[in-house]
Amino acid sequence: MQSSSTSAAPESELVLRCTGLHRHLGQGDARVHVLRGVSFEARRGQVYAIVGPSGCGKSTLLYLLGLLDRPDEGRIEINGRLMSNDDDAARTAARGAHIGFVFQFHFLMLEFTALENVMMPMLKQGRLTGPEMEARAHALLGAVGLGAKTGRLGTQLSGGEQQRVAVARALANQPTVLLADEPTGNLDVKNSGLVFDLLTQLAREHGQAVILVTHNPDLAARCDVTRAMRDGLFV
Repeated sequence: MQSSSTSAAPESELVLRCTGLHRHLGQGDARVHVLRGVSFEARRGQVYAIVGPSGCGKSTLLYLLGLLDRPDEGRIEINGRLMSNDDDAARTAARGAHIGFVFQFHFLMLEFTALENVMMPMLKQGRLTGPEMEARAHALLGAVGLGAKTGRLGTQLSGGEQQRVAVARALANQPTVLLADEPTGNLDVKNSGLVFDLLTQLAREHGQAVILVTHNPDLAARCDVTRAMRDGLFV
C-alpha cells in the first residue's frame, strides 16, 4: 500500500536505504525470524508511515534503521554511507549526527527543565557554544508551542507537553532522519494530532525524512507514503 502526493524526488535526496534486512530474535526453539529481507528507501522532506499488526517487525525495523541494533543480513546506508557493518563507535557517532528519535514514552529527564532536555543532545554532540545551544533550544521549544514554558521541569508539564519537548529534542541536532515509534500512542486525539502536525511540519521545513511506526490509520493516511508490514515483510 503506497500513496504519495508528490512526484519522485531526485536520487540526490535519498537519505536512507536498507536492502535485504534479516533479523532473528530469541534462541533455540524460541528463535523467531522477525524480518525476512526488508528493503526500504527514505527521501528528504518526505513522511513515511509503517503500519501493521503487533509483532510484524515494525519496531524491530525502526531499531535497525536507527543503528540501535544490527541486522543478521542486509545493508543500511545513511547519506550514501554503509553503516550496518561499522563498529560501535562509528555507529554511535552516526546516530548522534544523523538520527533523531521520538518514542511512545517521551523519556525526558523529569528533574531537568524543558530547555535543558532539548539542549542535552547538543551538549553530547559538542558542535555549538553554550549560547548557541540555548538559542536553538529556545527556538525549537517556541516552534512546538512551549516558548513560555522553557523553564518548567518535566514534572510540571502535561503528557502532551512532554511529548512536544521530545519532538523538539529529537530535532536538536538537525538530524537527517527522524524515527518515531508510536509517538502519539499515549496521547488523546487532540494532542495526537498536534504532535503529529508539529513533527511533520518541522521535519519538512528542515528537510528531514520522517519514518513513523503507528497503529493509528488516521495519522498514517496523512503521511506521504504508507508501507504495510506483515510477517516480517512489506506487503
